[in-house]
Amino acid sequence: MPVRTCVTVIVLAAAIGGCTRADPPGGAPAPAADTGTIVRLDPALDAIVPANAAVEKVASGFQFTEGPLWRPSEGRLWFSDVVGNVLRAVAPTGQVEVLIEHAAGHSTAPAGSYIGPNGLLAEDGGTVLMAQHFNRQIVRIGADRQTTVVVDRFDGKRLNSPNDLAFGPSGALYFTDPPFGLVGQDSDPAKELDFNGVYRFANGQVTALVRDLGRPNGIGFSPDLRTMYVSNTEATRKVVMAYDVAADGSVAKGRVFADGTADTAPGLPDGLKVDTQGHVYATMPGGVWVIGPDGRHLGTIRAPEVAANCGWGDDGRTLYITAETGVYRIRLNAAGF
Repeated sequence: MPVRTCVTVIVLAAAIGGCTRADPPGGAPAPAADTGTIVRLDPALDAIVPANAAVEKVASGFQFTEGPLWRPSEGRLWFSDVVGNVLRAVAPTGQVEVLIEHAAGHSTAPAGSYIGPNGLLAEDGGTVLMAQHFNRQIVRIGADRQTTVVVDRFDGKRLNSPNDLAFGPSGALYFTDPPFGLVGQDSDPAKELDFNGVYRFANGQVTALVRDLGRPNGIGFSPDLRTMYVSNTEATRKVVMAYDVAADGSVAKGRVFADGTADTAPGLPDGLKVDTQGHVYATMPGGVWVIGPDGRHLGTIRAPEVAANCGWGDDGRTLYITAETGVYRIRLNAAGF
């Protein structure tokens, strides 16, 4: 077993203040400093995370950041505030713009509920797909930032609260549908489906692929599209699952790919991304786990806050991390897929 070592890295910016709906004053990154760490568990991590890699704070002052999506045409990152119910964009310099207020609908839920937008996915042509918790649907954002519904039902019943999105074989849309957007979650009287699923949407048809995960959340694919990864956000089952993907887009042979159930560090499995070599970057207890294609936990990237998701940005070798009230980034040797 490799020896666990920690390399401290510097986070450029302020410690996090209170959570508010407002953007940081002037949209600028906070000026002071804090500390993050890189936990190196396997020598293979050195080829991915340089020795001098630093976690930087890009911006802060939000309520619960999620859904990072780099927009090359704009040179900035779009991200969701699930509690604040706002879609924003942030430039590498830290300048923040509100793109859509009430981005998941005009909620009547109590303050602090997870009712806002979540996963974001870019389409050819410049449009963006967005998961909406409160409206319980996936919508398309046009160039005018107006939205149109893409999918909102399975088998005639309303979805729970779509969470994360990914394109799979043949360009089909795959998405997860936990109950986080429902105030009562599984016991909410508005819940119409008796399971929390993983779905495939193609040619106007919605197919349920996985029904046995309590809280399916992050989703992604291996570079060859033959493996689908899904995180499960349950304290009693902190796992990332892997599924074989058939030629017709269906999945089978679900197996545990990474297991953090015994890890007592803060955080649960949530969002995930994959690089061109097949390494998986999954938010897990303690931070973003870097996992080899064979399931080996190579190390962990720890931001000062509990990580919820991550996404590739800049030239594809920067990993942006959405973590509670802030947005962070780290420069890697790996290239995003």
